[in-house]
Amino acid sequence: MLSRIIPTKPIKTQTKTIFINKIERLMHEEYKLRKKQKEMKDRKEIEEVIEKSKVCRLGLSVENKPYVVPMSFGYANNTLYFHSNPKGKKMEYLKKNSYVCFEFDSNVKIVEETLPCHWTCHFESVIGYGHVSFVEDVDEKKKAMDIIMKQYGWESKSNLYDPQSFKVAKVFKLKIDSITGKKNK
Repeated sequence: MLSRIIPTKPIKTQTKTIFINKIERLMHEEYKLRKKQKEMKDRKEIEEVIEKSKVCRLGLSVENKPYVVPMSFGYANNTLYFHSNPKGKKMEYLKKNSYVCFEFDSNVKIVEETLPCHWTCHFESVIGYGHVSFVEDVDEKKKAMDIIMKQYGWESKSNLYDPQSFKVAKVFKLKIDSITGKKNK
């Protein structure tokens, strides 16, 4: 099915070879919500959902094989920060494709009704896209870890980190390219 959407052959032009990837082009365009009354238009409101969230779900993809992983995170200045073991499926995917999708949700509540098809869910959610880059500099890793720890309420001091942990752990950051918010209350 996806082979109909994503051409696998390059198109030859006089000046260069261009790969057409309709899905990536659509991801870069601003997503338009179908139900405008549910859209969060204020960036501050979107950031409040991120601040309240305890988990960020990263959507990764390699060769049309998606993989979603829940992660602890930190957020500052339009950038998400993560840390991970250097081995595993997530790291393999990120090394092959740095373009990712992310999702947050908060205040989720199921609203029961008499008829099952009338049930609904109240929520706030944020979805966005961006590119991941790995942080190698030790001082920058410490700052990233401070941001992650702050997300969970601990005002960390960079000098308290175990130096061995920075040799083992991978820290990466996601610069946000686009972001949207939605709520149903």
